[in-house]
Formats: sequence, structure tokens, C-alpha cells
Amino acid sequence: MHKEFLMGNEAIALGAVAAGVNLVSGYPGTPSSEVLETAAKHRDDTTYVEWSVNEKSALEVAAGAAYAGARSLVTMKQVGLNVASDPLMSLAYIGVKGGMVVLVADDPGPVSSQTEQDTRHYSAFSKLPCFDPTSAQEAYEMIQEAFTYSETYGTPVFFRPTTRVCHGYASIMVKDPSEYTRHCPEGFRKDTARWVIFPRLSYQNHIKIEERNVRLAEDFSSYKRNHIFPEAKETPIPAGKPQKRGIAAGGISFTYAMETLEQIGMVRLLKVATPHPFPEKLALEFLGGLDEVLCIEELDPVIERELTYLCGKHHLPTKIYGKLTHHVPNAGENTQDSVRTNIMSFLGYQPPGQAQTGSSSSDSRLSDHVDTPPVLPVRPPVLCAGCPHRASFYAVKTAMKGQKTIFCGDIGCYTLGNAMPLDMVDTCLCMGAGLGIAQGVGHIEPDTVCFAFVGDSTFFASAIPGVVNAVYNQADMTLVVLDNSTTAMTGHQPHPGTGHTMLGNIVDKIDIEAVLRGIGLKIVETADPLDLSAAAACVRRVAGEPGVKAIILKSPCIAVTKPDGKMKIDTGKCIRCKKCIRELGCPALIMTDGNIGIDASLCTGCGLCSQICPVSAIIPSGTAVCAADRPEASKGGSSHE
Repeated sequence: MHKEFLMGNEAIALGAVAAGVNLVSGYPGTPSSEVLETAAKHRDDTTYVEWSVNEKSALEVAAGAAYAGARSLVTMKQVGLNVASDPLMSLAYIGVKGGMVVLVADDPGPVSSQTEQDTRHYSAFSKLPCFDPTSAQEAYEMIQEAFTYSETYGTPVFFRPTTRVCHGYASIMVKDPSEYTRHCPEGFRKDTARWVIFPRLSYQNHIKIEERNVRLAEDFSSYKRNHIFPEAKETPIPAGKPQKRGIAAGGISFTYAMETLEQIGMVRLLKVATPHPFPEKLALEFLGGLDEVLCIEELDPVIERELTYLCGKHHLPTKIYGKLTHHVPNAGENTQDSVRTNIMSFLGYQPPGQAQTGSSSSDSRLSDHVDTPPVLPVRPPVLCAGCPHRASFYAVKTAMKGQKTIFCGDIGCYTLGNAMPLDMVDTCLCMGAGLGIAQGVGHIEPDTVCFAFVGDSTFFASAIPGVVNAVYNQADMTLVVLDNSTTAMTGHQPHPGTGHTMLGNIVDKIDIEAVLRGIGLKIVETADPLDLSAAAACVRRVAGEPGVKAIILKSPCIAVTKPDGKMKIDTGKCIRCKKCIRELGCPALIMTDGNIGIDASLCTGCGLCSQICPVSAIIPSGTAVCAADRPEASKGGSSHE
């Protein structure tokens, strides 16, 4: 064993490698992406790793490996599980031979997601076990145990870290390579009675699953990660308050709760590491003799509902508080401060600074003055300086000026096209949905010119069926594929159009235009969005045609290409009309003392701003400025660049 400073996702990946994982598949999505990337980096030659085209495909690949006796891991974020839910629900009935862990990273807040959905519900819905780590160290150890449980019970299992477990850093004790498990799959064995799902088999396996989960609940009650931390001999609860109070928590919220109780004094604390099947026996032991329990958890009141159910089932007088009773917030992320406040209120402490009679030394520690940190400046998310998506949106906006339009967006960097001054994303639902929404609006409002924007990665992940639907059902719409040659939003992962895989293999690029023509589109044109006049002309020409047509606006992401240079302001020509700032919203364009300037640290030299300047005052930084080109430059002209 040795110690490494690791991100939580890195620790999870190394834990899977230490467990002898044979195959890792997934689709990128924050906060899960680094797990697969780290596994690919630290794998040996016996482990296969891939970015799959979407979460459904990824789960099916991992299931096939587990059918063959391999240990497999599939990674995604919580909304990705929606995509994978079709095979997941059937796989729950079929089961697996090798250990299979379905890692789904939940995103309270949400920090970078569409929803705050809670994967623990999917666990109960699919009747699959769920492991909920509380820290990076525990995540490293727990994922190894998850593979063992999966093999023991012949079932896939969920592994559900949340954002702060995924992206927090800590010093982790990890195994040396000599200590790794070496798992050798025995291969697939034909058995139609096991692997082919039919109604009769599903009925029989449903019975077995219910019986298995009863055994699992018993097993989880003695699982070392589920634990009751005993009451301290002297409770710090203020005088006159009920003393038989306990806290129940899971995930990162347990870590926050433990930190607070270690400071103010312990009360009985239940740690729930396996929210499904719930460790009923252990929970009943925890509830015994308690008058009140506060449940602290992120996202939905899963632990709270389970404890409430147990109190009703066993006629216990214990009152359960939490999200349902509004004792803790029912939305957003928990923090150490919010959990501390919730616990102090529940235990009867008054807020710091208020007079309190009969306070203990523990109470006084809570009242110590703490300097309030300064408020950080608000930085709204925007498209990067030089992003080709800005040029694409502006080209479409320019071409469609004065017409009744709807611009249906999608999930990716380009969702930021909704920000002013572009204002080019009228709808955004989920990956690939822009195509369907554009079709629906078009059928109801035939006089509306309907656009659907989708990125190149999302095109392969989820947009193709929408295009097929549009062609088949004779829609009238324009698809705009924003092709920047990468999966930019989640960290620049490869996709089928990039020509290389996660393992670095060079493969044939899947051509988007060829795919579209294969579906049946007769009009497919490609343009460079950074050539504004040509791109706008292409949009006008294509959008004016009837039926389903497509424009591929292709220019590489600034993160995967070398900038051409910088731009600068010819202050003698600049008339300070602010058109570049008002219409583009590029963060490299700035105002200083009333003068237009360009932040050289941000500028990529894309030249979009120079193309819209009415007086050609924006020029490449290496261009010499001629005095003859500055008629009347002395009229208030500034030397500021």
C-alpha cells in the first residue's frame, strides 16, 4: 500500500483497476468523466476501455462482458442513466455472471446538469443494490467490494458518488500493483434459459430478485460500511431539550455530519452506505430508544422515507425529520456549513451570537467569531473567445433576420448560445431533443422557420433517430450540425467523427454528411462559420428549401487547434459604435475608459469581430497601421489598443 493525492474519480478508477476490471465503457458526462479516463491511463493490456456512442450502448457493452464472466464497469452521469434505462431494467431480471458495476454520478445543485434526479430511486425501481460512498478513500475501497457483491449475488450493482465525492481531492491509501486482483473471465457459455429474456423467465426471476433483496438487506445490516456511531457519554444538547436524538446520513452528507458532531459532541449517528436494499436490521437497532431523528442526505429523502416506513411498520414512536418536514433543504447541494446549521438547529443550539442560557463549553465554541469571506465576483458562463459556435449562431442570426424563426438548442457548450447578445437558443430539453421539438413546432406553426442545433458528438449520441423521424414524417426543418471535432463540454473526449478511440487507435472517421445523405437528405451543405459572409449565404440558401435539410458548420474547437494569432483595434479608425461588443459577446472584447480594446490573453485571432466592424477597425495584431488610413483620426482618437 502507498499514499497518493487523488481526485475522487481517480480513486474510483484505481479501485476498479485494483479489483481486476476487464472492461470499462461509458459516455462522458460531468461529474463522472474522469473515472473512465483514469482507468484508460492505468489499465494493463488485459483491460479494454471505450467511450461508447451513448449510455445505452455503453451499458450493453458492459453487460456483454459480464455475460462472458468479465468484471465490467460502465460510467455515466444521472441524466445518462435515463438513456441507459431500457437495457438496465431488463438486465436487472437477467442478471450477470461476472461482476458489473454501473457507476452513475449524481449532481446535486445541479452544478452541470439538467436535473437533480436521484439515482437511488433507479436502484429501488430496478431492484438493484446501490453503494453510496462518503469520501474518496471510501469510494476507492467500496468499488472493489461492489464487484464482489455483484458476483456473489449475480446482479449488476449501482455505484452512486455525488459531485463532491467525484471532484474532491484527498490523500488516499491505494494498493501497489502487486496487490491487484487478476480476474480471468471464463468466457460466454450458451444457455438460452438464462440469457434470453422471455415473459416466463422474467416472472421466475422476479420472484428470485425479491428473495435476493431480502437476503441482501440482511447482509447489508452487517456490511462494515453501514455503521452506528455510539452516543458520547456526555451529550452537548442544551439543558431542557430532549436528549434522545439521533442523526442519519449518507454520502458526502455523512462526512459533513461527522465533522460537525466531532466538534460539538457526538449523538447517535447512522451511516447508510447502501440505501437499497435498506439495512433494516441495523436501522432498527439505531432507532431503538430514540425520540427524534434528523435525516441528512443530498437530493431526495430516501433515507428519511425508509426510516419513516420502519417506524410505521414496527410501531415505533420515533419522529423522523428531514426534507419532507422542511428541517433540511429539499433542493440543492448540502455543504459543511448547511449541514452544521441543520444539526445545530435540530439539537437545540441557537445561532452563533445570540444569547443562550445554560450553554456548555461546546456551545461557546460554536459562537466564536468567524470572518466572513469576501463575495466572489459573478462570472456568467459564456462561449470561449474564438469559439466557432459563436460564429455559427451569428451567421444563422444574420441570415434569418426579420423572419419568424425558432432556434431549438441541445446539450453541450453551444447551449451557452442562449446568452445575450446572441440569444439563439429558444429551447433546450435533453440530448437530441431539439430535432423533435423543431418538428413539433413546425407541424403546428407551418409559417415558422424551424432550426435544430446539435453538436457533432451529440449527433452521434442521440440525434440520428430524430433525423430519421423528420425524413420519414416529411417535416420542414433545418438541422445545423455544429462540428468542432471534439466533445468539448465534458473535456474533449473523442467521438466517432474524430478518427480515433479512447485507447488511441486510429480508425475511419464516420462522416456526418454521408450519414445524413444515407438517411435520405437531399440537401446537405458544409460551411466554415468563421467565414461569416459565406456561412450566412449558405444558411439563407439552405433554409429556403422545403423539407428536411442540413448545414454542417465545421471549425475546430479552440482547445484542439492552435490559434492563428491575435487581433487588435486600430484606434484611429474605431468609431466606438460598440457593434462588436453589442452583437457578439466575445469575452476578449473589452471596454476601457470608453475605448474598445481586445484582451490579448483571450483573443485567438478568429477574426469574427473584424468581419462585422463597419469601419474595418479590427485588424490582425501584426498589421502595420498607416496614418493615411486614418482620416480625421485626430478627432478625439485615442492611442489605447
